[in-house]
Amino acid sequence: MEHTAPPAWVMLAYLISGVFFILALRGLSSPATSQRGNRFGMAGMLIAVVTTLITHDVASLPEIIGAIAIGGGIGWVTARKIAMTDMPQLVAAFHSLVGMAAVLVAAAAFLNPGAFGIVGEDGFINPVSRVEMGLGIAIGAITFSGSVIAFLKLAGKMSGAPILLPLRHVINLGTLAAILGLIGYFTVDQSPWIFWTITALAFLIGFLLIIPIGGADMPVVVSMLNSYSGWAAAAMGFTLHNTAMIITGALVGSSGAILSYIMCKAMNRSFISVIAGGFGAEAAVSGGEAKEQRPWKRGSAEDAAYMMQQAESVIIVPGYGMAVAQAQHILREMADVLKKQGVSVKYAIHPVAGRMPGHMNVLLAEASVPYDEVFELEDINSEFAQADVAFIIGANDVVNPAAKTDKTSPIYGMPVFDVDKAKTVFFVKRSMGGVGYAGVDNDVFYMDQTMMLLADAKKMCEDIVKALQH
Repeated sequence: MEHTAPPAWVMLAYLISGVFFILALRGLSSPATSQRGNRFGMAGMLIAVVTTLITHDVASLPEIIGAIAIGGGIGWVTARKIAMTDMPQLVAAFHSLVGMAAVLVAAAAFLNPGAFGIVGEDGFINPVSRVEMGLGIAIGAITFSGSVIAFLKLAGKMSGAPILLPLRHVINLGTLAAILGLIGYFTVDQSPWIFWTITALAFLIGFLLIIPIGGADMPVVVSMLNSYSGWAAAAMGFTLHNTAMIITGALVGSSGAILSYIMCKAMNRSFISVIAGGFGAEAAVSGGEAKEQRPWKRGSAEDAAYMMQQAESVIIVPGYGMAVAQAQHILREMADVLKKQGVSVKYAIHPVAGRMPGHMNVLLAEASVPYDEVFELEDINSEFAQADVAFIIGANDVVNPAAKTDKTSPIYGMPVFDVDKAKTVFFVKRSMGGVGYAGVDNDVFYMDQTMMLLADAKKMCEDIVKALQH
């Protein structure tokens, strides 16, 4: 059975939904327009889903409504209950679902090709469709197993430290070569063993690519898996002859790849090494734990309040510790009090702060921090030399000068904030015993102008606000 071209109105509807998806991505590029971007995305998806249901005999109306109700209900409950600190692992979990959906669609197309209109006159699946099917199931399986590992690491259910297998690069390259070779052979022989071997090897390589990655590199992994999920959807769009899936998948895949490239530049990582897997792993292992005991100064909430009241400019650098403590709201309240007292307050956001791209931006937006007070690294880094106070709350790796000086450090070469140039540094963290996600000690702790504020970030900010108001 050959596939027939859809009616013109269907193509137009899919084109309109594609335009809405493009507008959604444009809106999501800025916190100020993110809500509008979300609405565009929802409208585009509604058009695409309704058009597909009208033009395809998928299931009965009660079954469709039931499936939408179940899926929508799970999504609604998840969105209501999920903590902002758990957002990175939620995103990884969603990526895994996209990957598994691609695997299931490819499997359904292989087992029942007639229903998908991909059977040629000779009774076999079209060679082109076999390529699309092979690529779709390979990318989908890689996305699924890779996202599951990322979820387990981000959720703390699996060690975040890299797990290095002997000859892992040889194994990875060999497995990828075998997958590509089998996809090529699949075009001339559609035996079931070939299809299921591709599937099994793809699940395996997804696991092997992500398990060696740890430390501060996880935000790039989340972004890259996002890209993989898009390409999996696009490949399945070709199999299903669905223009909307092709457009959406290409948009997600390309935007995820571009974001990964931007983040790699921000971390001074090689883009190719991200795709290969295990980037930065050897260094992360050798990074070790905190160094020997060195003299440091402990400060109090009263010290921080007094010094910031006397300051002309304060730059706040938030990190994952702020997210864990849910301190963004009281932090914004602290900044508001300082601004009322005539102090200039700005927020400095590193591209890889937190556990996923834009993590800190989302938290600050949730706390209603004005967008014009939030600055990216390249826009504000030069201002630390003139700043009276650098207030670091829960960040570590992104302010570590070892990235500029220590060639043995796992974060060497990563652009970091020049907080060491500020006149006074307040560093909020739970204890001196902990090190950052990359497992590296920080010389900023021991500088003459640094006062360590050792406490829960939310409790410390609450105490500072009380001291500012007295």
